[in-house]
Amino acid sequence: MYEEISLQAGRAAGELLEVSGLKAGDLFVVGCSSSEVVGQRIGKGSSMEAAQAVFKGIYPVLKERGIYIAAQCCEHLNRALILEAEAAGKFGYEIVNVRPWAHAGGSFATAVWENLEHPAAVEHIRAKAGMDIGATLIGMHLKEVAVPVRLSLNRIGEATLVCARTRPRFIGGERARYQEELK
Repeated sequence: MYEEISLQAGRAAGELLEVSGLKAGDLFVVGCSSSEVVGQRIGKGSSMEAAQAVFKGIYPVLKERGIYIAAQCCEHLNRALILEAEAAGKFGYEIVNVRPWAHAGGSFATAVWENLEHPAAVEHIRAKAGMDIGATLIGMHLKEVAVPVRLSLNRIGEATLVCARTRPRFIGGERARYQEELK
């Protein structure tokens, strides 16, 4: 079961990266309910094994491209995010003093914390793309304007998968001309 979860997560991350236009040094946010992945209701069946499997699928795909992962914590940590301290510094995000665990922050954020080289927590980011695994509500951590992305799969384990990328705002009106590569 966990091997299949890793494969699904990696495949989804790869597909999203293909359409999102992220480059090395960009941020990719992931919200993941391990409870939902294993078929439980969000917050009711936390699974470190499922969280590790999702991380094992996504992280190598991002790392290979030089893209930073940002793991959204659960509401018990006000949806703070776990990322490399280097990324927090690069983007000017203030590091806060908290360490997630399975019941405050969630299993996925804990798995990310345990696997990053120099993990840090921050309260806010603006990522260019992201995956919401199990209705964790990542929208607050995406740049404007979020664009939904449909992938070839819509579940990881038993959890619903919703993905998004962002694009620059279109401004100006009917006489404006836009740069194709920015759409």
